[in-house]
Amino acid sequence: MFSGVTGLINRGQKLKGTVVLMRKNVLDINALTSAQSPTGIIGGAIGVVGGVIGTTVDTLTSFLGRSVALRLISATAADASGKGKVGKQTYLEGIITSLPTLGAGQSAFDIHFEWDSDMGIPGAFYIENFMQVEFFLVSLTLEDIPNHGTIHFVCNSWVYNDKKYKSDRIFFANKAYLPSETPGPLVKYREEELKTLRGDGTGERKEHERIYDYDVYNDLGDPDSNARLARPVLGGSTLPYPRRGRTGRKPTKKDPKSESRSDSVYLPRDESFGHLKSSDFLVYILKSASQNVIPQLQSALRLQFNQPEFTSFDDVRGLYDGGIKLPTDALSKISPIPLFSELFRTDGEQVLKFPPPKVIQVDQSAWMTDEEFAREMIAGVNPHIITRLQEFPPKSKLDSQLYGDNTSTITREHLEPNLGGLTVEQAIQNNRLFILNHHDTLIPYLRRINATETKAYATRTIIFLQDNGTLKPLAIELSKPHPQGDNFGPISNVYLPANQGVEAYIWLLAKAYVIVNDSCYHQLVSHWLNTHAVVEPFVIATNRHLSVVHPIHKLLLPHYRDTMNINALARNVLVNAEGIIESTFLWGSYSLEMSAVVYKDWVFPEQALPADLLKRGVAVKDSSSPHGLRLLIEDYPYAADGLEIWATIKSWVQEYVSFYYKSDAAITQDTELQAFWKELVQVGHGDKKNETWWVKMQTREELIESCTTLIWTASALHAAVNFGQYPYGGYILNRPTLSRQFMPEIGSAEYAELAKNPEKVYLKTITGKSDALKDLTIIEVLSRHASDELYLGERDGGDVWTYDKEPLEAFKRFGKRLAEIEQKLIQRNSDETLRNRYGPVKMPYTLLYPSSEEGLTFRGIPNSISI
Repeated sequence: MFSGVTGLINRGQKLKGTVVLMRKNVLDINALTSAQSPTGIIGGAIGVVGGVIGTTVDTLTSFLGRSVALRLISATAADASGKGKVGKQTYLEGIITSLPTLGAGQSAFDIHFEWDSDMGIPGAFYIENFMQVEFFLVSLTLEDIPNHGTIHFVCNSWVYNDKKYKSDRIFFANKAYLPSETPGPLVKYREEELKTLRGDGTGERKEHERIYDYDVYNDLGDPDSNARLARPVLGGSTLPYPRRGRTGRKPTKKDPKSESRSDSVYLPRDESFGHLKSSDFLVYILKSASQNVIPQLQSALRLQFNQPEFTSFDDVRGLYDGGIKLPTDALSKISPIPLFSELFRTDGEQVLKFPPPKVIQVDQSAWMTDEEFAREMIAGVNPHIITRLQEFPPKSKLDSQLYGDNTSTITREHLEPNLGGLTVEQAIQNNRLFILNHHDTLIPYLRRINATETKAYATRTIIFLQDNGTLKPLAIELSKPHPQGDNFGPISNVYLPANQGVEAYIWLLAKAYVIVNDSCYHQLVSHWLNTHAVVEPFVIATNRHLSVVHPIHKLLLPHYRDTMNINALARNVLVNAEGIIESTFLWGSYSLEMSAVVYKDWVFPEQALPADLLKRGVAVKDSSSPHGLRLLIEDYPYAADGLEIWATIKSWVQEYVSFYYKSDAAITQDTELQAFWKELVQVGHGDKKNETWWVKMQTREELIESCTTLIWTASALHAAVNFGQYPYGGYILNRPTLSRQFMPEIGSAEYAELAKNPEKVYLKTITGKSDALKDLTIIEVLSRHASDELYLGERDGGDVWTYDKEPLEAFKRFGKRLAEIEQKLIQRNSDETLRNRYGPVKMPYTLLYPSSEEGLTFRGIPNSISI
């Protein structure tokens, strides 16, 4: 980009540039939420504000004069120290009132740099803000560089008052370089910027800082407020965990190992764009929901003494049909919050209504069928847990000295009447038996969980693959701790399908206990741990060791957007002590601790979709099949669609990596890449540093597979386990999150009540009304797409994210292939022979369609974990 072009600029020539930025007041949440403009909230969801609120030319003039200064840095001409020459300080000039490429809230300014021929070609610039208020710098574009054309600097960064920084703020042109290929005059600038981002690991972080560092999960509890709120430290202990971003807050007084809590959690400043972004709106709303909306709903429910519980299934459906009446003061406190204003009826009644979840939009009772119960294991919100049964009876991996004999009590006699003439051995040999196993995770904690208000079982569910390709549950084993102690082994009962009389409701309850376990595992492991938590160390290590001009930084950056932001919020209101998750899901105060136990078995290479399918035994290698795998459940929507997406991501990554790395030697010689990978393994996932399965990062194939796995996890896997939460779980009967009483036993008063009023007993068993409303309020926000969401195959900044033409063309092909895949998936959903794709609820599997509109759409793969 810069070689051999020194001396092409005439002495005394001025370089014309355009600076695009956003003022802080444009990005201020208070300005947006108080705005009466109808553009503030559009389409029944959160919209990007169409214009700049309160923008006048006068308010932009504060940037003129000597308020903001820039200095260009040469990429081709060095000073005596070997660093690129620095040009004269130059200030913003006129305001550009019309620029077609300006986004919402953006402002553009002219600037002209003095730049003599001996300065060479600019490759970076310094910027100084002399105002007291920070602004968001979007970009600088230099035009008409002689014999070179245009140079783009994509910035997307907050710039605070210059006195706050220990070193000058620097930005680089959009050309990507491996460290060894960096133009000599830019080498030290590149190294210095990375050193700044790493910080020194000391002190409490300040809002304006951009420092990335690691810490353990020691900020979930609040022991200083109440001993009940103390939580164990996750990471660096007997409870392993991925690392989070370090904040440096002071330790609590009662537990020096725990970090004190605060309303605002430090984030490296550029991890939170600003509230003009709809994704940040959703984060803000999530916080509002937990702190304002839910307490108001609970207060309203307490006033309804005559109906503190759901009494019938119709009563539950009333949430979507009639709504919940609220006191006037509750409405006045909730309605100013974006999103929640749309949930209120506009006919004068103070009523809160939830949108009907997709699972009951066509048929309100199909969720109760065995076929739908099993179908959701392969096309629901937790579709990657089911495994092929390879031994019978199923055994446990728990220590028998501590937990006794945990071998399953399910027998051949339970299963063979419904195997279509097959024996259990034949069904296993023919790959027809599968298991949804929520036994070993629960048993060590079950006695403690059941000592609270919740009452639960460890569960095993045996599934049969029928001739028509659908799945049929054959038996459910419910296990609870032995009254004399864990070492006696659990007490287990096996339940079989029934469709008449009281036994039909016993079977429905057995399925509910299974789903409660699946809901908890989904929320704490599939969703939180295996996407949100495991990706954060990658974000931190990338920013600490891969320069913004490193090609792998550019490849991964879109898949990090907002992840640290939503994770920080989650630690504050969702997964914290007595937060939303602990208070509405079965695992309660043990929630994250139990996820840490599961993390002990986490293996990064197995997060790759093909490896996951092989490990679970639901696919076998087959070179004659698409993607080299043959699915043993042929009509497996998540797996079939996922393999299409996986292969396309890998193809894109392969093209990109091959452009920059011409040999495996280039991988080993890349100092930044090697430092990134070493720290990721040894610190970011430090509790797993001795695992032999980590790749050594010595070959292009290892880099391609690792990047593909990371991108898959942050995009498609997260989409598959996130955006179906409300469509499936918004109907609490279908996806209950906790159980409050044990299965009624024959001859008991509870059994007699079940025979008399089965719906009431079912509702008394699963999530109660208050917790259900909490759950619905949160998962409705979590299941939404922001209006400015960027999906797989899209990037911020159009075609200027890199200077290199070949990667730009490869990325366009990637987007085109994704569009073709979407059409292919649409065709699959119209094939009526593929019954698992829509099921009894008539709900086509669309979660892995790449594109989406905003709102609750049950489709779309965003680039990153932004909600």
